[in-house]
Amino acid sequence: ATYQDKWNNYWHVSTMVISVKNNFERRIGIWPAGFDKDDVMYTNTTFGDYPHYLPYADNVNLFTNDQANGSFTGWMLLNYNKPVSVSSTLGNYSANNAVDENIKTYWSAATANAGEWIDTDLGKVSTVNAVQLNYADQDATVLGKPTGPFYHQYKLLYSTDNRNWKILKDKSNNKTDVPHDYIELSAPVQARYIKLINQHMPTGKFAISGLRVFGNGNGAKPDAVKEFIVLRTEKDKRSAWLKWVQVDNAYAYNIYTGTAPDKLYNCIMVHNAGEYFLKTMDKDLPYYFTIEAINENGVSQRTAIIKSE
Repeated sequence: ATYQDKWNNYWHVSTMVISVKNNFERRIGIWPAGFDKDDVMYTNTTFGDYPHYLPYADNVNLFTNDQANGSFTGWMLLNYNKPVSVSSTLGNYSANNAVDENIKTYWSAATANAGEWIDTDLGKVSTVNAVQLNYADQDATVLGKPTGPFYHQYKLLYSTDNRNWKILKDKSNNKTDVPHDYIELSAPVQARYIKLINQHMPTGKFAISGLRVFGNGNGAKPDAVKEFIVLRTEKDKRSAWLKWVQVDNAYAYNIYTGTAPDKLYNCIMVHNAGEYFLKTMDKDLPYYFTIEAINENGVSQRTAIIKSE
């Protein structure tokens, strides 16, 4: 669905597949949308699940595909596939699942007891602006709409040395359901370790699908991608293999594609890989491509735009 907000800005709503607990298990995503000078409608999914600013007025710059002038905060993910320590683990629900950016996986503690914890290491002291906590359902017993008290309680701590801890957020007295809590700091902190300590679960084990830390790593942005190619054959022009040489100091890549050099409206984020199989093209149209590398400090320059016919 697509709608306008009170400022007349367009938004597009869609569901994203999980299909782990049930075939129809989904999450809802909302992205800024708009119309270009040719009245072509687009949706801006660039860094679509990273922190963005909400509009406060009718301002088209909030919905541009240009990162420098758009709504993106510039806060990067600081702990993708970084080391994780936990208080306990249930079966194969391993700790790294909490930082793998896979919506289908999660870590679970052995119990729901107060004191179960998960600790993520950012690798080095970084500037932390926000944390997102995505809980998972493990051994949950509540079905339908809860009729009684239903709430999460936790403490979120930070440290530079994994020994001396300070409170980042204390929700020990929280009485609301916050399965996907987002904590944006009024002032950033310098931290290397972020620790989440369970106080109370509404149902099931203490389980986390995503412990996501956002900010900047205080280092260099990644190098530009090299040897980016598009392999589109006459046999099936609806599909193409996109290949590139992985950048040593990058954890992911944004691929931009569209039907004109100035209409690269489709953005696909690929983690820790040097290829992607695209299956969304119109066989009768040419397509244009570029790619950028991503790390904790920002994004690289985009490659020269490639045309594929």
